Amino acid sequence: MRFVFASDSLKGTISSARAAAILEEEAARAFPNVACTRLAVADGGEGTVDAVVASLGGALIEATVSDPLGRPVEATYGMLPGNRAIIEMAAASGLPLLTHAERNPLLTSTYGTGQLVLHALSNGATEVTIAIGGSATNDGGMGAMRALGVRFLDSAKGELEGTGADLARVSSIDTSGLDPLVSHARFRLLCDVDNPLLGPRGATRVFAPQKGANPQQIEELEHGMASFARVLERTLGHSVDQPGDGAAGGLGAAIRLFLGATSVPGIDWVLDVVGLDQALLGADLCITGEGHADAQSAHGKVVSGVASRCKRLGVPCIAIVGGMDPGALDLMDLGVDALVPTVIDCGDVADALAHAERNYHLAAARVFSLMALGKGLPVT
Repeated sequence: MRFVFASDSLKGTISSARAAAILEEEAARAFPNVACTRLAVADGGEGTVDAVVASLGGALIEATVSDPLGRPVEATYGMLPGNRAIIEMAAASGLPLLTHAERNPLLTSTYGTGQLVLHALSNGATEVTIAIGGSATNDGGMGAMRALGVRFLDSAKGELEGTGADLARVSSIDTSGLDPLVSHARFRLLCDVDNPLLGPRGATRVFAPQKGANPQQIEELEHGMASFARVLERTLGHSVDQPGDGAAGGLGAAIRLFLGATSVPGIDWVLDVVGLDQALLGADLCITGEGHADAQSAHGKVVSGVASRCKRLGVPCIAIVGGMDPGALDLMDLGVDALVPTVIDCGDVADALAHAERNYHLAAARVFSLMALGKGLPVT
């Protein structure tokens, strides 16, 4: 009998690798002779670097870069075998780096993300994969490109800092200083949204409110982004109306246009990299999960990605989740056979987070004890 464990992290409490370790420990209590395959996984957002480095080997590299407001921050990326790098833009330009009061996409920049890319290139990376979820920015990717040597100029030929407030001030773009290391590398964008740069579904109107923008600032940012888009098209000769260009406040468009990146769904890329399909062959059960399951879990997240592959390969799939609401039941149509929440009492959120590992152990124990009572799997 063999089980596969491939859970997302439970944000802020249990990593993907730790979840798999707990599952193996509890599985061994109920089924002493079980064989377990542990995979660290992520959906292209938080935890992607850790999951990929754990699966492929390599090293975690620390670099001092700028946070969204230009302050020094220690950020980590992964250097992988074969001169490859994996970067989470949220490590340098993510919303969690700011307090609620500091959130203002007129003032934030992706400059630190560009610094991470340059650091990886300087370390010899010739293939760079960038996961762009969780941004605090709406700068059209100007900050990141500035860090790589691109200059964004106003009408007086003065160089702009590249914040959201600068979008409307960009009059011309000078790419002559783009670092030559860029031309020797290939870039891949992990992106799970198809939002365009502009309009009702664009970068600003959909995502800027959660980054702290009020209605007046949203209008200012949208006006600025439209102006910036015209300068991009005039300078680079390519349209900015591709699906995904609006990801991470327009960083998706910048990485595509300036770096020639290809875009792939984050969850599919990660599951391919860690070898989930191969691990599922001949498995009797797969357990996945995430911190909170809801209707969004069915779209480009770890649970839906793992479950759909289990369904295709005929492997039963259970999801252990920190919490859930009725929308999580959509996962049952995608291949999840059972949903098991870790929290079963009426304690407050702080208590649940403080005892996350205990609750996860208990949920895993419930799963395996119920299996031992059933007739679907032999008890050894």
